[in-house]
Amino acid sequence: MAIHTTDEDLRAWVRLACEESLASAEALRLAAHFGGPRSLYAQPLTALRAVVAGPLALQIAAAPSDTVARRIDATLAWSMLPGHALLHPAHPDYPAPLRQAPGHPALLFACGLLGRLRQDAIAIVGSRNATPDGEDNARAFAKSLAQRGLCIVSGLALGIDSAAHRGALEAGPQAAGTIAVLGTGADIVYPASNAALADRILEHGGLIITDLPLGSPPRAIHFPRRNRIVAGLSRGVLVVEAALRSGSLITARIATDMGREVFAIPGSIHSPLSRGPHSLIQQGAKLVEQESDILGELPPAASEPQLPCGARGAIAQMRDEGNDHPASGTQGGAPPQASPLWPAIGYDPVTEDTLQQRCGLLPAILQAELLTLELAGHVRRSLDGRVLRAHRPRRTRTDSQERT
Repeated sequence: MAIHTTDEDLRAWVRLACEESLASAEALRLAAHFGGPRSLYAQPLTALRAVVAGPLALQIAAAPSDTVARRIDATLAWSMLPGHALLHPAHPDYPAPLRQAPGHPALLFACGLLGRLRQDAIAIVGSRNATPDGEDNARAFAKSLAQRGLCIVSGLALGIDSAAHRGALEAGPQAAGTIAVLGTGADIVYPASNAALADRILEHGGLIITDLPLGSPPRAIHFPRRNRIVAGLSRGVLVVEAALRSGSLITARIATDMGREVFAIPGSIHSPLSRGPHSLIQQGAKLVEQESDILGELPPAASEPQLPCGARGAIAQMRDEGNDHPASGTQGGAPPQASPLWPAIGYDPVTEDTLQQRCGLLPAILQAELLTLELAGHVRRSLDGRVLRAHRPRRTRTDSQERT
């Protein structure tokens, strides 16, 4: 680890972050008042009492407790392992966008490529219980945006977060990569099922970061801290799927408070996971259907492509490559519009009983039509057995203009 301060300076920063009953904002205020944490700990008790309450002044003036001393030693030992770093606000690799955000951490634990922190970044967040379509969208957008120079930031949770990290990795070694922000200590991966994904992120030039002390378990109070870092590292936040009361909407609110852009992908009006994005759109978030909707809102430096994209756009291309079923018409059969079932299927998952009510076909004919569409790759089954179109077409500019 390249340390640009003395060992004593670093130890003072680590102690400041480890102090009990001292919030990060108060710790940074004290450090700034006295010209740095090393100077803070050199102050006489009288000087400390002039700016902080008596018990805290006594705590700072005294030697660290045994608990804090062990925590400091463990943190410094962790920082000396290959690929590990401790970043405080005076460190040149401390991310500038986060430093400018109110309430930024006094210390960050980082594993991996620190250069990711100097890139333009966008956060992609959403539900842990995402739908297959939601995960496909997160993965596709992450891949495309990473190819266009935006580092993908997310929280390493199940569902949308995991899909976003995977999409960024699939963008290849020349893309902008991904940053995973933990809601635990840097020595714990949560959920444990994402341990292999965390390894892949590090192996492929990504970064894992947290402000929580080593050994911190996954607790509810930790995740708002993680969400604040996710928002603070990013130029904007894209919400893919989220319930009305969710951590993803908290991240979006934090991003708004920080002056970041907020984007949301709309979904079916019947899905509870669409209510979060729809609420954000109603409040002024940018409705997103394709990557250009995001790139057009970010500064020019963030929207310069690093890799060429096909005429159809990377989003559409990836959906075709990643779906188990071929796109409509790619097997040389009749177009799906030729089936009397196609208009009845619509764009939301639908049961066979509802299809029969809509089109009036006899059960045997309906089953034959469904089988034909399914074999041709035009429709697929959701986990609960409902039928939906395998690919949902994006609205063209003409379509959008007609709706306005």
